[in-house]
Amino acid sequence: MDSLSSSFISIFPRPNPTVSHPSPPPSTSPSIFRVSAVRTEEKPQITVVTTTTTTRTKKPTTSLTTIKKRESSLVVADQSLPATLFNAFDSIINNFIDPPTRVSVDPKHVLSDNFSPVDELPPIECEVIEGALPSSLDGAYFRNGPNPQFLPRGPYHLFDGDGMLHAIRISNGRATLCSRYVKTYKYSIEKEAGFPIIPNVFSGFNGVTASAARMAVTVGRFLAGQFDPTKGIGLANTSLAYFGNRLFALGESDLPYAVKLAPDGDIVTLGREDFDGKLFMSMTAHPKVDPVTKEAFGFRYGPVPPFLTFFRFNENGEKQADVPIFSMTSPSFLHDFAISKNYAIFPEIQIGMSPMEMLRGGSPVSADSGKIPRLGLIPRYAKDESKMKWFEVPGFNVIHCINAWEEDGGDTVAMVAPNILSVEHTLERLDLIHASVEKVKINLKTGMVSRHPLSTRNLDFAVINPAFVASKNRYIYCGVGDPMPKISGVVKLDVSLSEVDRRECIVASQMFGPGCFGGEPFFVAREPDNPDADEDDGYVVSYVHNENTGESRFVVMDAKSPTLEIVAAVKLPQRVPYGFHGLFVRESDINKL
Repeated sequence: MDSLSSSFISIFPRPNPTVSHPSPPPSTSPSIFRVSAVRTEEKPQITVVTTTTTTRTKKPTTSLTTIKKRESSLVVADQSLPATLFNAFDSIINNFIDPPTRVSVDPKHVLSDNFSPVDELPPIECEVIEGALPSSLDGAYFRNGPNPQFLPRGPYHLFDGDGMLHAIRISNGRATLCSRYVKTYKYSIEKEAGFPIIPNVFSGFNGVTASAARMAVTVGRFLAGQFDPTKGIGLANTSLAYFGNRLFALGESDLPYAVKLAPDGDIVTLGREDFDGKLFMSMTAHPKVDPVTKEAFGFRYGPVPPFLTFFRFNENGEKQADVPIFSMTSPSFLHDFAISKNYAIFPEIQIGMSPMEMLRGGSPVSADSGKIPRLGLIPRYAKDESKMKWFEVPGFNVIHCINAWEEDGGDTVAMVAPNILSVEHTLERLDLIHASVEKVKINLKTGMVSRHPLSTRNLDFAVINPAFVASKNRYIYCGVGDPMPKISGVVKLDVSLSEVDRRECIVASQMFGPGCFGGEPFFVAREPDNPDADEDDGYVVSYVHNENTGESRFVVMDAKSPTLEIVAAVKLPQRVPYGFHGLFVRESDINKL
């Protein structure tokens, strides 16, 4: 979720190619603390328990015995002296210098319930237990999210997990689920070694002592040849994007990782993509694809100037020249942006990045209540930032953007986005966050900015019909925070209602029920090639987990229904943890990968 980690790469010289990579294999994973919910030896759907006379089934559980069993079975692959020493130093840091005392980085809390990781799952056919899968759902729904490969040894933040894709492929009314790690460089070298090597960015650098200690161990691992930071240290755990006839798993601390779906429904990582050497270091996890021109627009940000760099890819997926933005004068946490037909819109919010803050005992990513948020507009095809304009929007802190378009003949740019009303809790207490979806209008002639809420409910993880990106849309589908990051249901907003009397814009709702939580919804058009189809003619899909039974489902909702009626539900053979962002890729596009 962040780009701060990419800045660490510059402190390392390129490794000596003569240094051999330590031969892989076993160690015991230190049992520093007990975690209430972690990845267990969980089989698809049921666990069979055999006795001398009977065979019975029971719901998968995470018992203390199972956890201890798993911990004792984890053997470190690398028994070299450097590996032993660095692992010992890690244990000292995690036990005595920086133990996980805060709730936001305590694995017992962060990895509880359905946030706990699962093992990879090969393609397995699923059972449709309610309704029937629509014939127009011909393709695959991918969802990305954090799924730590190893039991955390110390502090662990939700954003620190290795990326895992959960893909449900749908064809002729049948569904197949597959869950696979994105085989990033970080994941691969740590799997080979048998233990964590690259430190967690969000939870590993709080306070000068812990930061210095972990950085010293990291430098030592690099000098010992355990990893090469120039090959990437990112997690690819945030989202997915399809452009240039390629599918990418994304995390903004690294380059994209190209992936594909095999004919049997398996997920295959093709590798880290630098677009012929033209993409440097990192890229946003939220590129925007224009449905008309097929171009993709993106950016990267970081703690050193230029703090923001804008770029685009043509319809063939070829990266164009960078446009550095020096008018952003301080490093801001810039997770998302929006595009209209003529502009790219960047939110500079109160959350900023300051690695030097670690020297004063603070966090490298924190909120500055004295900073005034701004929106920056730059022409989509600008070759430099000379026409970039910034507009102050006090109190407008945007993590995710929904859409943007132009009005009044191009004189006004409108944008809709959830405004985080309690931005100081964004990284520490997600459960205290309240996001109000707002519409902001910028008059380019007068410079006047106006805004009003579309709903007062706690909403985020919002999506629209992808065909309306950069155009004026009417409908938005949002996850209901109960509290964040758990999603208790989906609501549908009608933006046009606010143009009449500024009233509440929710026109449809589907709540998942007691103990049931989902993730980001995604809209799939019923007739994507029909230009006359209604904007809401389609389906809203999501994974939903029942914490009472331990069962996960894939649900399909009728986007036109006033209750977002569930028209199909698929029982999944393995639990799907709560995650971040998803994407539906049609079969015709899957075949191009």
